[in-house]
Amino acid sequence: MELIKVKDYNEMSKRACSFIIEKVNNMEKPVLGLATGSTPEGLYQNLIEKYQKQEVTFDHVQTFNLDEYVGLKKDDPNSYDYYMNEKLFKHIGIPREQTHLPSGDAADLSQEALQYESLIQEAGNIDVQILGLGLNGHIGFNEPGTQFSSRTHIVQLDESTRNANARFFPTIEDVPKQAITMGIDTIMQSKMIVLLVSGEKKANALSQLIDGEVTEAFPASILQTHSNVMIIADQAACSKL
Repeated sequence: MELIKVKDYNEMSKRACSFIIEKVNNMEKPVLGLATGSTPEGLYQNLIEKYQKQEVTFDHVQTFNLDEYVGLKKDDPNSYDYYMNEKLFKHIGIPREQTHLPSGDAADLSQEALQYESLIQEAGNIDVQILGLGLNGHIGFNEPGTQFSSRTHIVQLDESTRNANARFFPTIEDVPKQAITMGIDTIMQSKMIVLLVSGEKKANALSQLIDGEVTEAFPASILQTHSNVMIIADQAACSKL
């Protein structure tokens, strides 16, 4: 794992943006794995600005998102489909049919997971996967205890994860209890992984990721075994290293 230490969240976002643009501009058909939440918002804003300055185009890009809440329709303001459209897709000219998220309101969720996994494999797997780091070590929505061999599947969300996401919902009761997510093995099939970590509250998790043992009790620890991982972390997140 390569660790790039940066000053703050803004520098983290800009470094990640520069790297993604380099890949997109130099690949014929890049496949990007995208994440949601507050961590990648700065990255997405930087990508929008670069697109507006005509420094990058996305018409040849395919994207696959890590996950989606179960039970939310695509137009629900709390769905990740809605998030991605508002925070990135509608601003960068990418053909919507080239953007993929699992459907959280599919009639048959197990079949949806299988189909999503097939789409990723048909695309040749992810070239560059963007990840955030959960406080409990989750990547995607793969909570502690998830098997490293898992592929796209339905998960029960840990209470700590639901509490962390409650700020986006009217009440904690409104936070979905399940999600559909790329599995850990699906993520590990990515040719490169870029992990973004910001803030003092993530310092313990980052320290455990880098210095701890590889264990399913801390899902992100599997990244130690991937051959091409770049961690971009700010000073606050690196404070326990």
